[in-house]
Amino acid sequence: MSNSVLDEIKNTFNQGSTLIRLIMINLIVWVGVKLILLSFFLLNTNVGIGGAFIKWLAVPAALNELLFKPWTLITYMFLHEDFFHILFNMLWLYWFGKIFLEYMGNKKLLSTYVLGGLSGAVLYILAFNIFPVFQGALPMSYALGASASVLAIVIAVATYVPNYTLHLMFLGPVKIKYIAIFSVLLDIMSIQGSNSGGHIAHLGGAIFGFYYVRQLNKGKDLSTGFMSILDKITSYFYSSGSKLHVAHSRGGKSGRGLSDEEFNSEKKTQQDKMDLILDKISKSGYDSLTKEEKDILFRISNKK
Repeated sequence: MSNSVLDEIKNTFNQGSTLIRLIMINLIVWVGVKLILLSFFLLNTNVGIGGAFIKWLAVPAALNELLFKPWTLITYMFLHEDFFHILFNMLWLYWFGKIFLEYMGNKKLLSTYVLGGLSGAVLYILAFNIFPVFQGALPMSYALGASASVLAIVIAVATYVPNYTLHLMFLGPVKIKYIAIFSVLLDIMSIQGSNSGGHIAHLGGAIFGFYYVRQLNKGKDLSTGFMSILDKITSYFYSSGSKLHVAHSRGGKSGRGLSDEEFNSEKKTQQDKMDLILDKISKSGYDSLTKEEKDILFRISNKK
């Protein structure tokens, strides 16, 4: 792969919205896992090593195993094996993520994805350790995929704007709340099938998405603590990053020469302003914005 392609992927990631970044991370992980499994195959290694590698990233239901692999609570929600699994998850994430961004912004999208995925993992683990029907499968059960995170986003946006209408092929206009209700009912009815753990995890994500927005409508943002931790981590990497300044002539009305660090800092500042304004709109409506905030919203929107 040429440097120009890698640079283009890097630029797309750096300049993209949280939605684009989440999709790219999922795709990069999927491709990386496939290449690693291919190398195991070509080297004619032990047949079980590929499965062991997947289990190293997937979240286990057994508590004694989870204790030694706590990172799987995060890695599992970016891990896919089958092409159609990641395809449908990313399509749903893109469609509903775009609607989510319209009303709640980048920070809340990331929070809902990660916390929804964690909620899915927790419900899955609890169910397999509580209900007798799963005791036989408990030592061998693992969950993977972004479905819980994606369903958290679907349910969150359906709770926030239930009458938002999508035009579906063969069905015509359908309110988003009916899509959400159908998805949840389908998961409930599928628990008795072959992928019980997956459907239970989906429901965990759905529960978080619903509760998160209900609390948000009451003025309580459950993601505040998570975002505070994430901001500290981000600030640390920004402050400890390379001090080398390479000047570029960036496109745009100003025509200013900006280093990479200055350009990224300015872009982050603009995104933070946009998120604050979107938060205010979600709580008090567009009319609550000051003239200056409306001007900022208009100016930043036109740059995208």
